Amino acid sequence: MSEPIRTTVHVLRHGEVYNPRGILYGRLPDFHLSELGRQMAKADAEALADRDVTHVVASPLERAQETAEPIAAQFGLEIATDVRLIESTNFFEGRKVSPGDGSLRNPRNWWVLRDPITPSWGEAYLVVAQRMFAAVQAARVAAEGHEAVCVSHQLPIWTLRRYVEQKRLWHDPRRRQCGLASLTSFRFEGSKVVGIDYSEPAAHLIALSPGARTAKGA
Repeated sequence: MSEPIRTTVHVLRHGEVYNPRGILYGRLPDFHLSELGRQMAKADAEALADRDVTHVVASPLERAQETAEPIAAQFGLEIATDVRLIESTNFFEGRKVSPGDGSLRNPRNWWVLRDPITPSWGEAYLVVAQRMFAAVQAARVAAEGHEAVCVSHQLPIWTLRRYVEQKRLWHDPRRRQCGLASLTSFRFEGSKVVGIDYSEPAAHLIALSPGARTAKGA
């Protein structure tokens, strides 16, 4: 019996975004990496330099495409786009949602928060998990026997990880292990995930940005 083919798919959260208004940008267009975010993307490329990357794919949103650029350039690859890697929808998109900001304090919005399990304010966690897993499997096939990089967003990545680990999908956003420019790496044998690794190649840069770990829109 032949050995299963081993493939690794690195799911990368984009770098810091320029967001002077401090809104939850979600799927809104024209939100780009900050200068620090571009440095984070370069740190990821450096961390992956010795890996066997043969496929790079990203969410269609600008911040994900820009994070993928130095990685694709390093390996001489084109950036593929997969809409399944996109940020989840959110009722509060375009508004401020930090503690003390008006959107969450306004009683007229409380009905939106009535169901944290589905959740009621955006795309269902199960839908997010399933589209993300399908995107990762597609990347695995494209890089079979090698390694792929998928650039996505915090909530989708964390939901995917919980789905693969067979944990409940609803969770406390403050407890996500998915820092800016972090890598959540899924190791496959055939089509089966046999291990998950996590690293933060840009941790030294995150320390330069006090608000980086709670960046809006993720």
